[in-house]
Amino acid sequence: MTQFPISAAGPVTYPGPPRRAADLVVIGGGVIGVCTAIYAARAGHRVVLLEKGRIAGEQSSRNWGWIRQQGRDPDELPIMAEANRLWRDLAGATNVDIGLTQGGVTYLADTDKDLAGYEAWLPHARANEVDSRILSPAQTADLIPGMARRYKGALYTASDMRAEPWVAVPALAGIAAREGVQIVEHCAVRCLDLHAGRVAGVITEAGRIAAPEVVLAGGAWSALFLRNHGVALPQLSVRATVAATDPLPVVYPGGATDHRIAFRPRTDGGYSLAAGGFHELFVGPDAFRSLPKFLAQMRADPLGTRFLPFAPKGFPDAWSTPRRWSADAPSPFEAMRVLDPKPNAAKLRALVREFAALFPQLGEVRLKSAWAGMIDTMPDVVPVVDRVADLPGLTVGTGMSGHGFGIGPGMGRVLAALATGGDVGHDLTRFRLSRFADGSPMRIGPSV
Repeated sequence: MTQFPISAAGPVTYPGPPRRAADLVVIGGGVIGVCTAIYAARAGHRVVLLEKGRIAGEQSSRNWGWIRQQGRDPDELPIMAEANRLWRDLAGATNVDIGLTQGGVTYLADTDKDLAGYEAWLPHARANEVDSRILSPAQTADLIPGMARRYKGALYTASDMRAEPWVAVPALAGIAAREGVQIVEHCAVRCLDLHAGRVAGVITEAGRIAAPEVVLAGGAWSALFLRNHGVALPQLSVRATVAATDPLPVVYPGGATDHRIAFRPRTDGGYSLAAGGFHELFVGPDAFRSLPKFLAQMRADPLGTRFLPFAPKGFPDAWSTPRRWSADAPSPFEAMRVLDPKPNAAKLRALVREFAALFPQLGEVRLKSAWAGMIDTMPDVVPVVDRVADLPGLTVGTGMSGHGFGIGPGMGRVLAALATGGDVGHDLTRFRLSRFADGSPMRIGPSV
């Protein structure tokens, strides 16, 4: 089993060297990139997937592990419903136990306003044949017994699932490799290779790879990569802290959250804990540049973000990180192979207190590990999934805004089709890159 955390110090599973030509190059070895590679290969294309550090080394192994349809933006929901089905198929294509479990997801309502918001979302679930429903206070207490706090009710989706992300994404990479994808770790893509204004391949630290199509699934690094090519993407990255407890009795087999804490059981017998609706933004040049586009999100959730003055050296939006570089010199992607932020120690203490207070019958709650990840987020909390008009041959799938792990197989299938001329099967208007520059009104998606 893959050990967490996945770090740059770990062994390279896919050493290369990369081929010199492909039909499609995928940049980024997270869940979105890996799934894109799988479905492009299944459509008969020669695919090379390049990762600057390690497969799933960043947010794809550091997330909550929820595979949820519940609470999705209405335009994401059809893709997520597809992803829910695809996860089951992919789990059956590997002999690795990825911890895929249908335990349900529950949003606990602290207030009448919370409950009204959940009820307003239900028509979207019904339109996509998702089994979400509202629970009464008594039903909520029966679903998750032993909670010391009384809730107004809950939104519950029994068909939602969970998995262990640091096991699941490397297992998906194994599927990709067996199906013909060449994966190369420790191989940064410095820039696109452009001929007559069109993508002709990529320039990596190991040399040029010719390819008529490229998919950028770089997570927190995508905006920096695009800026070097003159494409503005108002994407920021926020830190989220997560912890794992020692083994404890199971109180509920799924994931649940209120405004204080999110929790779900793990396959090792403990729980993953995180702060519901809380993240931290390191302020840098991109944050200042993109601030006007994020104002609507900040007004909608003024207490959900804590601002920190300086990103650590080497982070995508650090003040010292170069915004321009050439193909024949090392890039910022080589300077930091794996983005590995330190967790917030005060938040970890708060998580232990909140979980212990919610379930006093569990006794002492002890943490066995903790970590943090940088979530790539967009001003309207939905991703960019689009062809780049100014760079023909480039497709972008980024800004998953904390929703990427669960939707990964569905979004990967969509990106593979978008890049190779296949049947996308969904309306992607909501996810177009141009929405941030064409005067479209900002419509904020769900933040949980």
